[in-house]
Amino acid sequence: MKLNIVITKGEKYLIGTIKEIPAVLTQGETIAEVKENIQDALALYLEDMRDEQISDAVIYQEELTF
Repeated sequence: MKLNIVITKGEKYLIGTIKEIPAVLTQGETIAEVKENIQDALALYLEDMRDEQISDAVIYQEELTF
């Protein structure tokens, strides 16, 4: 899977998001920091999404490894 990071300049910090998943949002003082933070934000987002799944409606589940 290929995801695109978009980094823009905020008032005080750089703002980073993933183009394909706009709900993943972070900030940092440098591009390197934003890139590191976006990976952490994505991991938390995916973990949260797993926790929110409706187990009664699931008919198949498989873990993907990237």
